[in-house]
Amino acid sequence: MAAALLANVLYSTGFVLEKRALGRMPEVTVRQPVRLLRLVVGSPLWIGGSLALASGFGAQLAVYRTLPIAAAQGIFVSGLVLLVLLSTRPLGEETSGRERYALGAILVALLMVVLSLKEGSDHVSRNAPYPLVLLVCVPSLAAGVWLYRRTERRAAQGLSTTGVEYGVAVGLLYGVSSLAVKGVSSCLTTSDVGGAIVGLLRSPYPYLLLFTGAFGLVMSQAALQRCRASLIVPVCTTVTSLFTAVLGTLAFGEALPHDPLRLALRIAGTLLAVTVLLAMPKHDDAPRPPAGAKELTPP
Repeated sequence: MAAALLANVLYSTGFVLEKRALGRMPEVTVRQPVRLLRLVVGSPLWIGGSLALASGFGAQLAVYRTLPIAAAQGIFVSGLVLLVLLSTRPLGEETSGRERYALGAILVALLMVVLSLKEGSDHVSRNAPYPLVLLVCVPSLAAGVWLYRRTERRAAQGLSTTGVEYGVAVGLLYGVSSLAVKGVSSCLTTSDVGGAIVGLLRSPYPYLLLFTGAFGLVMSQAALQRCRASLIVPVCTTVTSLFTAVLGTLAFGEALPHDPLRLALRIAGTLLAVTVLLAMPKHDDAPRPPAGAKELTPP
């Protein structure tokens, strides 16, 4: 639990630092990934944020070795509160009343998932069939990339977006990445390091991490620059948590609760979070100029 809370702090801090760094850069786009990487690598503030995120990844490895997937996601989502506080103060972002109610409902939904857990009764699985992992992950990656491209095309038409669709798209990629982290944590062992490395390289997990790391980096940075972190990151985190908790539990064979009340809480919490995401506003009332663009005034 301590590692999960530390991961929350590191992830929230990393996202805020990256968002501040991106706000000082010219507009970035996924169509120019090399230029995007050159800009972000040249920013010490962005590098600090990326180091915080990498440290959060290390803490996440420790969490998945000791907690069931669903329990870990419930604790990770508590970091949304810290993220919203950090984005409203250092970043000066404002959330609408409807968005605050939606975020509150998401927290209630995920609290229901946490309440469905029972200490000592949840099994921490170490293995998952590779074909099943690929069956879950490959269509999700394709859906995330498709949704992101669709949102980019709508934005190119001059329709400003709040970031919900960006958050869902990136959240799907990070959900796959979270399952890959779970798989890597199950392959790591100190008893036979050489065998563990060979087994890891024979698994799909490092390659899923490479794909989601490369595409997730480019996609998330462009989305963060265009949209408010106080909205896009909670949506992304919620999608990632639900994806990992539901599909990860099934893929790794961590059984759902047998108690009717706990089972109802877990299902109802999942449905509530999905419903809130679908009901959140998809577009801002007025378009905003892209980051780095100067406002033109008549002579």
